[in-house]
This record gives sequence, C-alpha cells and structure tokens, in this order.
Amino acid sequence: MPHSPKPQAIPSSPTELTSGKTARDENFPVGSWLIEARLRPHIMTYYRFARAADNIADNPDLAAGDKISLLSLFEDRLTNAADREKDVVADMRQSLAATAIAPVRCLDLLYAFMQDARKSRRESWDDLLDYCRLSANPVGRYLLDLHGEEPAAYVASDALCSALQVLNHLQDCGKDYRQLNRVYLPMDWLTSQGLTEEVLRSDRTPPALRRVINLCLDGVDSLLEDAVSLPRQMKNRGLSMESAVILRLALRLSARLRKEDPLAVNVSLSKLDFLICALRGILAVLAGRLLGSRNAPDIETAGPHG
Repeated sequence: MPHSPKPQAIPSSPTELTSGKTARDENFPVGSWLIEARLRPHIMTYYRFARAADNIADNPDLAAGDKISLLSLFEDRLTNAADREKDVVADMRQSLAATAIAPVRCLDLLYAFMQDARKSRRESWDDLLDYCRLSANPVGRYLLDLHGEEPAAYVASDALCSALQVLNHLQDCGKDYRQLNRVYLPMDWLTSQGLTEEVLRSDRTPPALRRVINLCLDGVDSLLEDAVSLPRQMKNRGLSMESAVILRLALRLSARLRKEDPLAVNVSLSKLDFLICALRGILAVLAGRLLGSRNAPDIETAGPHG
C-alpha cells in the first residue's frame, strides 16, 4: 500500500524540515557562473525558499492539513513587512523588495505545493501542464524578471520550465508513487493502456507503461520546440547562455528517458552530458552574437547530446 502519513508535531519553524537536497543535486544548473555575480545571491535565496517549501510538501510524515498550514504560514509571512523572523522566508521577502520582483513568483510555488498536499493524481496531460504552470513556470519568469528581460519571453520560458518539470516527474515516477503516493503520469493515458497506478511498483517498465512514458516525452519534445527561441530572446548574454545549456540538457535527458528504464535504474545526466551541453550551448550563443545578432544557431543542430 502507498505510504500513509503518521502524526507528527508541527515544528516550531517550518524551515526545520530538511531533505538534505541542495542546488548541486538538481538536474539543471541553479545560478551557475554564467549568471552575473551580483544576481546569484538572489537566485540562491529563491532556491532556498523553494527548497524549504518543497521539503514541507514532500515530507511523508506530515498530514495534508499540516502541510497546508505550514505553507500558508510561508504565504502570510512572505508579504508581512512586520515579520521579525530570520530565515529563508524573511530572506526571500527582503530579496523581492531589493529587486522589485512581484511576490507572485513565490506565491505560485506555494500554491503548487499546497495542491500536492490536496491532490495526488493528475487526470490528464492538460491537468499536468496546469500544475506545471504553478510549480515550474514561475522559476523561469523569476529569472527573466531578475534580469530585466521582456515579458514576451515568458511564453518560451514557460515551455522550457514545464518540460523540465515533466522530465523530473518521469525520472521519479516510481519513487513518487512508492514514497509519496503521487502519480504525475496522466491517469487517462494509463487507463487507455489498461493500466492502474500499481504498475509503478514494478521493477521494470512493461510495454504498456513505456507507451505512456513515450507519450509524455512526445509532449516534452513539443514543449522544447516551443522553447527553442528562448536564448535568442535574451538581452543578457549570461542568461542566454544558461538557457541554451539547459535546453540541450533537457533534450539529452529526454533522449535518455526514451532509451532507459526509469523504474529499473536512476536515469540521470552524466558529467560528460553536462560538459558537452555546456560547451555547445555557450558556443552557440557566442557564435550568434559574434555574427552581430542574438540569433544563435537552432537548438536542433546540437546533435544527440542535446
């Protein structure tokens, strides 16, 4: 049976809940050296805020009501200038004030995590993308806002962030079900293949589940096609290079998930993948700018390593 939460006292500070996960453990770069040094502290503050909230949502020993209470406390404090606590929420509030970024970039993440506490299944692909709109897309919009980029870039950024989120769900589909009783794969696609969620307990991916995963990867690749213009839209060279690198990493991870079994092995990117994608992404942006425009070569020319 899926893990059932056991009663646990709410900690004196929500930020006491930790998973041990840091920015180094993420699939994709978080505030890398490509980003201007003056902006990296703000990005790390945003990351720590999101990580603290995510730790609440993913804690298997907290009841759903307690998770929502703790996340609501984050929400209240984020916009309360009179709050005198000193922790990641206070740091985030101060960072938002210093950068004049709207709190919605943080609040949407909290609403996504609250949704995780209330809802453990995604009925359809559209339902999954609606979740990504809150859980992933605000991250890209935050980075664009921080760099003073044009809102027109939100569309491509949203596509990239949604693709990254779905890739993460595909990597962790077995673990999410076994440990958190969550299924992010579209339930209607599972049903159409004659499957129930119990298939996610398997040691290997059967053909019917492979078809569902490939449908999700088709959706990811379509999103990445919509995101291909993002590096070309950036005024900031560092952010342009970072987005080009991440696009290539996403394509590479999508390709690996088509070939490898996420129920049997931990499908993840290697150091060589990171190196190749970084070099190709950076060189593509530099080449485009050297030619007198931000129109870097299309991502599709990057080859099998993304």
